[in-house]
Amino acid sequence: LEFRRVLFRSQSCCKATSLFREEEVTGKRVNEELNCKLEGISRMEKQIKTIGVLTSGGDAPGMNAAVRAVVRTGLHKGFRMIGIQRGYNGLLNGECFEMNLRSVSNIISAGGTILYTARCLEFKTKEGQDKGAEKCRELGIDALVVIGGDGSYRGARALAHRGIPMIGLPGTIDNDIGCTDYTIGYDTAMNTALEMIDKLRDTTQSHDRCSVVEVMGRNAGYIALNVAIASGAMAVLLPEKEFDMQRDILDKIAETQKTGKRHFIIIVAEGVGHAQEIANEIQARTGIDSRATILGHVQRGGSPTLRDRVNASAMGYQAVCLLEQGKYNRIVGMKGEKLVDYPVDEALEMTKGLDPVLVDVCNTISIRSEERRVG
Repeated sequence: LEFRRVLFRSQSCCKATSLFREEEVTGKRVNEELNCKLEGISRMEKQIKTIGVLTSGGDAPGMNAAVRAVVRTGLHKGFRMIGIQRGYNGLLNGECFEMNLRSVSNIISAGGTILYTARCLEFKTKEGQDKGAEKCRELGIDALVVIGGDGSYRGARALAHRGIPMIGLPGTIDNDIGCTDYTIGYDTAMNTALEMIDKLRDTTQSHDRCSVVEVMGRNAGYIALNVAIASGAMAVLLPEKEFDMQRDILDKIAETQKTGKRHFIIIVAEGVGHAQEIANEIQARTGIDSRATILGHVQRGGSPTLRDRVNASAMGYQAVCLLEQGKYNRIVGMKGEKLVDYPVDEALEMTKGLDPVLVDVCNTISIRSEERRVG
């Protein structure tokens, strides 16, 4: 009898323990299901359905290819696409329209930007940025793809801080964005400048002149350095390198004249400037007829090269993919030939410099005197 009592108690305890464990597991399952539901609701609230795209700052060949890729990739993935005209200025004024496949037909070969671009001083203010975020909500824009430079990224970051996710694409001929080796428009601008310099060389040689050619690039010497190498220029002046008129130009002219050469090409980066003053001084101190040519905004125009079209298309595609994956507030770039992306705050802090090997190449293969070449 005592044995039966002990057995009964033991069975009761086991049943109680089992029931307790079942209740505990069931409770955990209920909590997990509830958490999943809440997480799902949260995700639904943050779900991106409409993407806006704009171009900002200076125009660059290949921007249209990027816009085309963003719109077509977005439509393919089921997003509603909104084109914003004239950059942040257009956003503040509500200059927007819904885009479809036909909106971006036959634009991949066109220079400039079909969305237009403009500077917007108002958007640099807190009030302007608040208005921009509110305008996005009013227009139903859940996220933005911004094609431009550092200034454009700062504007997009301000919107991100106000709840509008963004992705930035590097669009500038200057190639002066620290987080990427390559920017949309850079290759076309270099080829345009090179074509102009090649034509200029014909008349420079015919008249035994010195041509001082200023190319764009803002405060960076990437365009200048590359076109100097590609055009066989005698000298290049870069904002990243201090230069001495006597050492870097006049002595080189004197040495080069010893080889029998009578015409000279000198490339000056926009960040150095003063092409006319440099030409005047060369003529005054050497007697060589010297002319300054400032290529200017012709470098921003023209049909983009194959490289700009392909890279812009790949970057535009990547921008939409990042938004689809929930990876917001990032800048797309290239390292070598590989696409990369960085958080916008990190990207804006990154810097880069000229390739020292290319600088040495430029200095080494420019013409020197016979004595120095032999030595």
